[in-house]
This record gives sequence, structure tokens and C-alpha cells, in this order.
Amino acid sequence: MAAKQIILKDQKTGKEYTLEFNRKSIESMERQGFIAADISKKPMTMLPALFAGAFQMHHRFVENSVIKDLLYQIKNKDAFIEKLSEMFNEPLIDLVDEPEEDEGNIEWEASW
Repeated sequence: MAAKQIILKDQKTGKEYTLEFNRKSIESMERQGFIAADISKKPMTMLPALFAGAFQMHHRFVENSVIKDLLYQIKNKDAFIEKLSEMFNEPLIDLVDEPEEDEGNIEWEASW
């Protein structure tokens, strides 16, 4: 399955941005204090952080002022945030998902 991506095109500059998450970018976000469960408690802080985190994989050196400007220009924000959240969850689901094939997988048992 191909990784989920969102392509943004800045209408002012014509520059395209590929937004995507992987385990490394999510780990980096978490080390910087991002907590996905806090989105509903602190939306003014966490939604911009989620958006900015999506730049880390392909555009890590884009300035925060540019990222904030792009966020304010996005139309249909509710649907966009839903897709951004779905994209964020994909590497997490992959981490905890059961392997499809049985061959070569590690078996385990608890001693208690």
C-alpha cells in the first residue's frame, strides 16, 4: 500500500509541498512535545503542530512563518484536518498491525 500524502500548492509562490508522516517524523514530533490525544483539548496549539509535523519528512527546513501562512490559506479546513489526521495515524497503525504472513515472525509467551 502506498503511503498517504497530501500535495499543497502555494498559490502565491507556485511552490508545491508534499506532506507525509513516517515513524521518524512522528517520533520527532513527540520528542518536541506533540501529543495527539491533546488535539481536542488544545486545538489552537496542537492542530498547527500537526500541520507543521507533516512538513518534516520532505520539507524540514521550511520556516514556521511559511507553514503558518499556508495553514491559514487552506480551504475546507475540516476535511483537510480529517485527512491530515488519517495520514498521521497510518504509520501508527502499521507499527501495531499484525503481520500478514506467518513465516519468519517471532512467537512469544509470557512466564506468568
